[in-house]
Amino acid sequence: MRAAIYNPYLDTLGGGERYTLSFAKVLEKSGYAVDLEWKDIGIKDILGRRFGIKLDGINIVKDIKRGDGYDLCFWVSDGSIPLLHARKNILHFQVPFHNVGGKSLLNRMKLFRINKIVCNSHFTKSFIDKEYGVESVVIYPPVDVEHIKPKRKENIILFVGRFSQILQNKGQDVLIRSFKKIYDEGLKNWKLVLAGGVEVGVGGYVERLRNMAFSYPIEIIESPDYKTLRDLYGKAKIFWSASGFGVNEVKNPEKVEHFGITVVEAMAGGAVPIVYDAGGHKEIISDRINGFLWLKTGNLIKVTRKLIEERSLLRNISVKAVDSSWKYSYERFKSDVEKIL
Repeated sequence: MRAAIYNPYLDTLGGGERYTLSFAKVLEKSGYAVDLEWKDIGIKDILGRRFGIKLDGINIVKDIKRGDGYDLCFWVSDGSIPLLHARKNILHFQVPFHNVGGKSLLNRMKLFRINKIVCNSHFTKSFIDKEYGVESVVIYPPVDVEHIKPKRKENIILFVGRFSQILQNKGQDVLIRSFKKIYDEGLKNWKLVLAGGVEVGVGGYVERLRNMAFSYPIEIIESPDYKTLRDLYGKAKIFWSASGFGVNEVKNPEKVEHFGITVVEAMAGGAVPIVYDAGGHKEIISDRINGFLWLKTGNLIKVTRKLIEERSLLRNISVKAVDSSWKYSYERFKSDVEKIL
């Protein structure tokens, strides 16, 4: 059996790309010979290092011909509906596209060739189903909870996410301002760590963040490898996220977090998440049970102080966060994918 995979965003090295590679691995283990379309074969080593996934059984090809000649095609949509030619076709939406003419006659005709539409969260599904007039299924992204473990904790507040202002502003500037405020008000012996991939054309943004952080215990790590990330997750006590801050999630759903893989990775490492109350975050976090949701930066700071002052609360939420993270294991993902194959 032969399977073809297409993802136009592979080189952004984000959560959707981990999703795609995990899907490819499930297909490989199910007996498929898997071809992944990309123009440069060097992407294979880059993806392997970034996500810690062995890709020996995945072939990089320049053109999968929209699945022509394949038994199965997995296609990540850029908002359009492709005309796919494999015997079985699965269309994946990782972005809650809207106002793109999804119910056009041409799209409805193309959808006859699609056997299953998959979304990464119920948040994404709510927009996709309405926009395209379909009934998609949700398969949550897989998180490497088996290998991300709590370590000896340090006084670290961590955020992991792309340094980007193109589609989503991950809000690193909001986190820096919040940390500087709490630090100036007396928080000592703690540091803020911001880690993530760097997209082409955002070097100026990273430099502005470094200038904002100057003279404060704030560390910026560009494009860390997977081992470094696992170590950070294990050592951090608290995980912050401002992804989607200030965005109307109804009018601009694409600009908030569609799921939040790094939130779950942090939870697996025992870091207590305090994340912005929007998008997919609300599916992961039960407020004050396995983490905290916030809408105003004052609340972010207040909750952080409370956790630092009440160590027993920090420990209890940390334990619950670790337990909750197992809902998103690779084995669960594998089982869900096998059901639709």
